[in-house]
Amino acid sequence: MSLTIPQIRANTMRARHLYQRTRNQHFAVGAFNIDNQETLIAVARAAQKLRAPVLVEVSHGEVKALGLENIRDMVDNYKDEFGIEMYINLDHSPTVDDCKRAIDAGFEFIHIDISQENHDASLQEIIDKTKEVVNYAKFTGALVESEPHYFGGSSNLHTEKIDYEAIKHTFSTPDGAKFFVESTGIDTFAAAVGNLHGKYPVPKKIDLELLQVIRDAIDCQISLHGGSGTPLHYFEDAAKIGVSKININSDMRVVFRKTLEEVLRENPDEYAIVKLMPEVYQAVQAVVESKIEAFGSKGKAVI
Repeated sequence: MSLTIPQIRANTMRARHLYQRTRNQHFAVGAFNIDNQETLIAVARAAQKLRAPVLVEVSHGEVKALGLENIRDMVDNYKDEFGIEMYINLDHSPTVDDCKRAIDAGFEFIHIDISQENHDASLQEIIDKTKEVVNYAKFTGALVESEPHYFGGSSNLHTEKIDYEAIKHTFSTPDGAKFFVESTGIDTFAAAVGNLHGKYPVPKKIDLELLQVIRDAIDCQISLHGGSGTPLHYFEDAAKIGVSKININSDMRVVFRKTLEEVLRENPDEYAIVKLMPEVYQAVQAVVESKIEAFGSKGKAVI
């Protein structure tokens, strides 16, 4: 059932209050990708157990699989059922039109990522299209996130090592971040400081000194994408520095698949899928809980 404009605006106002709390109380909120109902259940149960605010996020492919309105309805249903503080983030949306549709559907957080569709998009093109989304979002109050260039990796299990010398060329700079934020009016800047999409055979390394300098250079919120496979102490430090949102996807996908494969091997004669899934989403829930603890968002929900 579609939300009314007053309902959407009330939700986005609460979302803005959440981001204010992250800065004032020095915690980060977890943004957890879902691509099925079981993953959503895992996130909701973790949020309820730890009394933590959470963002459920969906990328372009996940939206195509589930549907914008269906996602909105499912999140609202579980939010009410579990009595939790939960919002929706459109993650790495490649087009302005997709962002507008999500804003209309009542998504509280919108990430416009023009370089996702066109890695060679010019800075001016990215700025212009980001500004268009920022202006459109003013009607509902949705918070808009963006970055000035392509963010590497993919939300999958990688076998190659991380070439940090190569990705350093894509790191955010304080001056670049400040210019982009002032040029677009975004609410959240997606910083690149060693974070990388996907899970790799070696741990990721976050440049906390650079993150601090960027934090000092801009007033808006900061997000970290590519949080999977990162030692948890980096998250604790990032939250203290002033990161408001950290994205997690691959860690959840990997444990989902590995647990499902194990359950299927142990139950070769069971064809009622509903009986096989609880162990799977319990494993995903454990991953979500570990991130919530590291982000410092346990006990921070406001219902």
